[in-house]
Amino acid sequence: MKNAKTLLQDFIQDESGLTAVEYAIAGGLVVGGMVTAFATLGGSAEAGIDDLCEAVNGVEPTAGSGDCVEPGGAG
Repeated sequence: MKNAKTLLQDFIQDESGLTAVEYAIAGGLVVGGMVTAFATLGGSAEAGIDDLCEAVNGVEPTAGSGDCVEPGGAG
């Protein structure tokens, strides 16, 4: 059986757990970046779709006007 000093030295030199922590941190950063990108692009895409919908209906596009409704109707 190993003595306490040898066990402590082996524990300090062991880097297998460190690799798992590095992968977890890297994965978290990737997921955070994806969430930020989707949130940013989602708002831009929604505004662009609203503008296209208004243009098809013959309405002057306005920023952030909300849902697309046909002129004179509810749809």
